[in-house]
Parts: sequence; structure tokens; C-alpha cells
Amino acid sequence: MFLRLLNISVTYYIGEEPVKVSYIFPNGDRYEGECSRGAAGALMRSGTGKHTSAGGVIYTGEWHEDKMHGRGTLQHPSGAIYEGGFKDNMYEGAGTYTFPDGSVYKGQFHKDRLEGEGAFTDTQGLAWTGEFHGKAALGLKMQYNS
Repeated sequence: MFLRLLNISVTYYIGEEPVKVSYIFPNGDRYEGECSRGAAGALMRSGTGKHTSAGGVIYTGEWHEDKMHGRGTLQHPSGAIYEGGFKDNMYEGAGTYTFPDGSVYKGQFHKDRLEGEGAFTDTQGLAWTGEFHGKAALGLKMQYNS
């Protein structure tokens, strides 16, 4: 069954499978992907989908109870890209963050912060490894290419 209501298109499946939607929010954001019904009966992003903000931020990946949760990719208009784990709309677990200047951090994240073992490669290709704690990274070691 296919239903078109205001700015939402919904495809219903028989049984326990998720609902596929294409929705335009009042602020101009768009979501295309899977949804499920919450306890109150409202549709929430859940499963896999793509959300594009009116400002150009694009998230493609897994959702749980209307939050980025699981594996995904978040692209910013500045050119910055995060690929990795999400929990409750925040970077969490293993991931790779590519900065707008092309430098890259690959390692652990916790609540949107660089946290734990990781490697940072600058724009000249120099790689630094060690423990990262937000903006602090004491005792980093430079990796030599031989």
C-alpha cells in the first residue's frame, strides 16, 4: 500500500518489517528511509536512512528511536566527513574524521570527542599515533615511512 499525505510518502509492509518513508520537514530537511512506530504511535527514524538538512549536512546510515545510532557517514558542507559509529546522535566508537583541509584522524571517539587510541595524519602526510583525549594528545609518536 502506498500513501501520500502532505509532505510524506509512506510504504507499508505486512508484518513486523519497517515502514519506508520519504519526508520533508517544515524546516526544509529531508529524510528518506526506514521508520518504526514509537510507544505513542508516532513514526520515528529507525533502521537505515538518509537525512539531508536544509543547511547541507547529510547523514546516511543507521537510526534508532529517531537518533543517529549505529554505523553511518556524516558529511558537512565544509568538506569535513565522519565515517564510523554513532550513539545517540554523537560520534562513538571506531571512526574516521576527515577535516576540511584533508588531514585525517582515525581512531576512537566518545561523545563526539577524540578519545582513546588513534592516529592523526596531517596535510603533509606525517602520521602521529597515541592516546587522544579531546583536544589533548600527550605523548604522541610520529610514524616514519621507510
